[in-house]
Amino acid sequence: MLSLIVVLVILALGVIALALVIGLGAPREEEVLQARLAEFAARDAPVNLEDVELSIPFTQRVIVPVLRQIATFITRFTPQSIIEDTRRRLERAGNPTRLGAAEFFVMRLLVGLLLFGLLQVLLLPASPLPRWALSLAIGGLGFYFPMLWLNQQIARRNREIQKTLPDALDLLVICVEAGLGLDAAMQRVADRWNNELGRAFSRVLQEVALGRSRRDALRDMAARVDLPDMTTFVAAIIQAEQLGVSIAKVLHIQADQMRLRRRQRAEELARQAPIKMLFPLVFLIFPAMFVVLLGPAALILIKQFGGGFLP
Repeated sequence: MLSLIVVLVILALGVIALALVIGLGAPREEEVLQARLAEFAARDAPVNLEDVELSIPFTQRVIVPVLRQIATFITRFTPQSIIEDTRRRLERAGNPTRLGAAEFFVMRLLVGLLLFGLLQVLLLPASPLPRWALSLAIGGLGFYFPMLWLNQQIARRNREIQKTLPDALDLLVICVEAGLGLDAAMQRVADRWNNELGRAFSRVLQEVALGRSRRDALRDMAARVDLPDMTTFVAAIIQAEQLGVSIAKVLHIQADQMRLRRRQRAEELARQAPIKMLFPLVFLIFPAMFVVLLGPAALILIKQFGGGFLP
């Protein structure tokens, strides 16, 4: 029975990984558009619509539209608070699955139902109570695991932004003091770093180019990132624009504060290291050392006072 449970858990994780790979392997919308435009530009002779459609990846041509159709039906009966929470989490994670909130929720639901039905079929010879209990447990794991993975992506993105924000502010200070405007300085940051912070600045610049005010675009960026450092930076920039304060001076102060906070976070992690090392030291390293150091002495004591237990 235990070996069967292990096999089923491995199978469940494989199905979940396959679903995530489908989402992660889907190219971004702008990448698809650029590829299709380049393909049309390279063609000399006209082509039919069938060839154009077959050139699209299978995930974008079949799987994603099916998910969207199912999502359109299921979201009618799903509370909007759940969809909105999923949308916020996807934005905070940078949307690594390239799916919308409804599609991501439907993917979670389908994975959970698939695992539940699979275990019901595989455990038919078992009694009803263990079969239903194990099926519900594995199905719930399949429904919850994508959200757990998404939370890990949010934490990874937040760490990356926190790590690169002080350096980006230093570059902004240099560009602004050299005579560039704030938008041009943010463009320099976006061109220099191909990371989460650079992509966040690039999105702000795209929204400004489409006619949105810079203030609203910066506020939305702070809401998408949802980090205290980013919120403080955006609030300082907006306040400086409203009060007419020098942007270079504000950026210089923010850069100093960000470097100080980064140093404080590093010191905090260094102080946490002894506590984190306590468990492996006490339960893994010390017992092995005691066996090596005190093992021969224990054998000698048992031989001397054990009453003939050892030859």
